[in-house]
Amino acid sequence: MSSTLYRNGVVHSPADPFAEAVLVADGVVTWIGADDTAAGLAATAGTVVDLDGALVTPAFVDAHAHVLESGLALESVDLSAAAGVRSLADALAAVHRAAQDAHAVRGVGGGSRPLLGQGWDESDWPEGRAPTREELDAAAGGAPVYLARVDVHSAVVSTSFAEATGVRGLAGWTDDGRVERDAHHAARGAAREVTDDHRDALYTAALRHAASRGIASLHEHSAPGIDTRAGLVRLLRLTGDAAAGLPHVVGYRGELCVTVDDARELLDAIPGLTGIGGDLNVDGSLGSRTAALRAPYADDPERSGPLYLTAEQIADHVTAVTRAGVHAGFHVIGDRAMDELLLGLRAAADVEGTGPIRAAGHRVEHAEMVDAGTLAALVSLGVRLSMQPAFDAAWGGPDGMYARRLGPGRAATLNPFADLAAAGIPLAFGSDSPVTPFDPWGAVRAAMSHHAPEQRISARAAFRAHTRGGWRAAALDHTGAGEIRVGAPAHLALWRAEHLAVQAADGRVSAWSTDARAGTPLLPDLGPDAPEPVCLRTLRHGVVLHDVLG
Repeated sequence: MSSTLYRNGVVHSPADPFAEAVLVADGVVTWIGADDTAAGLAATAGTVVDLDGALVTPAFVDAHAHVLESGLALESVDLSAAAGVRSLADALAAVHRAAQDAHAVRGVGGGSRPLLGQGWDESDWPEGRAPTREELDAAAGGAPVYLARVDVHSAVVSTSFAEATGVRGLAGWTDDGRVERDAHHAARGAAREVTDDHRDALYTAALRHAASRGIASLHEHSAPGIDTRAGLVRLLRLTGDAAAGLPHVVGYRGELCVTVDDARELLDAIPGLTGIGGDLNVDGSLGSRTAALRAPYADDPERSGPLYLTAEQIADHVTAVTRAGVHAGFHVIGDRAMDELLLGLRAAADVEGTGPIRAAGHRVEHAEMVDAGTLAALVSLGVRLSMQPAFDAAWGGPDGMYARRLGPGRAATLNPFADLAAAGIPLAFGSDSPVTPFDPWGAVRAAMSHHAPEQRISARAAFRAHTRGGWRAAALDHTGAGEIRVGAPAHLALWRAEHLAVQAADGRVSAWSTDARAGTPLLPDLGPDAPEPVCLRTLRHGVVLHDVLG
């Protein structure tokens, strides 16, 4: 039996809020307790690690990610504001530099790869618009170019890329090179055509990056145009055993089913699949104005966004997946899309009964627009929500993209974390990487500091949504994962956090104290001036995925 004793630290465990040490044996937590007791275990442990005051927490789970796209983003042109791209001119200059690089593609054909870029957001640029096809042609010297908008629900492409991929004439194509809907799905799929070896390297790079952020498990939301069935099979095989040294992957595949035979065929084709859906899109995104809204966009009154699925299709899919014994998932952003989803779920409940629908634990991804009536329906149908607090941090507030797209009044109601948590809806947090980066502490902070103060939740609630919540959304919380207690799998993260704190008991909004006598497990101080926690080690079933301890 292999064992490691971690001692002289701070262990975040509701089972023992004062624990200073934890023993891991054969991938399982076998003991937690005080450091003076740990001294007696040190002689029998295979390895002893002095934490030197470090914090041990359950590892994070990212409940919504795209592994292939995250890997591609690491080697694509970064057009985000964080990379210094703050205007259309900056974006075109970055494309030009990349095209001049000796490793840039030389044209279409011969197995050459297009020049990829991601992360641009014209809503914050002084020009207020995306690049055009002609501008990309000039900047890249005619090379094929695909630039995904930050939400990855639309893109702009060069002439040579459009000609090579046949996206002209598809629904969502515009002659200035902007692609959305069917045209974007085709363009996105073409941009992700890679060899098997390259695909594996991209998976590995993305997963190692996630592990460096304290993530030991993530939910892969695969779908046509994002990755292939064969790719998802490779990813699940690559990560199936902790000994591979990569995070655990929960697999979802967003393919529409009509009958239970369709669902069973997909489950047979992708061994280990957890759910059928995830990025099964009922609509698009607010940034691309493809989210389906009840009322038109404030900054484009001629548009209210398309529906990609009907209630009948949703009902058939939910019925088929429920009968196959797994759960469905749907991408929903706009309120009209949520209305359509609920019509479909209610129709499925009329066929199957509310009990089986509730028991299945079907998921909704994003769910940014939830009013009181919607909230009641979600509770009654037992729906679980997978959400991204970083969206509010990036685009919320009176001057943010949401306010520009919807107007300040509607924008202020988005991502109502506190209302959802108070209603008892199970929440799981993630990043939607590469839309926003792997940054779980940033997500916890964003949920605590929502732009609407009444929708802020506690650090503890946000942390649980980003740890245990992910296991629950995948129906894997029965394993004990997401908590540090005896018998639970050792999915752990070690952190250097200069300031540890507990939340005061006088309200939902965090007020920090160093007094741990209340028995509340410690978390890093995530106040605006607090230093960022540094991940020292990430463990999956006791196997080291990321390590700076040596």
